[in-house]
Amino acid sequence: MLQLEGVSLSYGSFRALDGIRLHAKAGELVVLLGANGAGKSSIFLTASGLHKPAAGSIRLEGQEIAGARPAQIVARGLVQCPEGRKLFPQMSVQKNLMLGSYVHRRDGTGNRQRLDEVLELFPILAQKKNDPAGSLSGGQQQMVAIGRALMGRPRVLMLDEPSLGLAPLVVKQVFDVLKKINAAGTTVLLAEQNAHAALKIAHRAYVIERGRIVLEGSPETLMNNDAVRKAYIGA
Repeated sequence: MLQLEGVSLSYGSFRALDGIRLHAKAGELVVLLGANGAGKSSIFLTASGLHKPAAGSIRLEGQEIAGARPAQIVARGLVQCPEGRKLFPQMSVQKNLMLGSYVHRRDGTGNRQRLDEVLELFPILAQKKNDPAGSLSGGQQQMVAIGRALMGRPRVLMLDEPSLGLAPLVVKQVFDVLKKINAAGTTVLLAEQNAHAALKIAHRAYVIERGRIVLEGSPETLMNNDAVRKAYIGA
């Protein structure tokens, strides 16, 4: 469904991505593990059209999207939930959510239906839909960020470090929701440092270091890899 082949990206003289090859099949939940600065966010920003690759191909459902405008990519079904949530704190929860439906703004009926589905997925947001997003807890704000991405009606949802800064119990709640989203038919690409939690819900995983994919395999394979355990699991 989503396929990157030989994708490279440079920031000036710095090579952020070097020949990235990865894919996520329809219905998969794929985890991308890596430390800060390894290139996880660069992959997402390039796939989203916010950065232009220096080389390589990015295909969504067989169609080339490298070079397309970000709004076109969202309309085709590839939606990103960015690191750090990027909410508008003074705006209400509902208005933040509705921003995610901008590319579908002419479909008012569909957007209202989608909003109902998001609020059903996150009941606490239904209770707080008129509250400023900035007044919510960190976990609730992450739910708003995920919900906003879902308003874009993704076929492939990319989430960049959704567990960052959250307590372990909240991380479990967020990841349980990601499992539900995936089980409902949305392909998920999840960038994480929290390998222990992420690999529990993944179908496959990649490890990225210094802009290169250095390992690929099943969650079991990576959990049993000494180097991965030492770097990302602490055991």
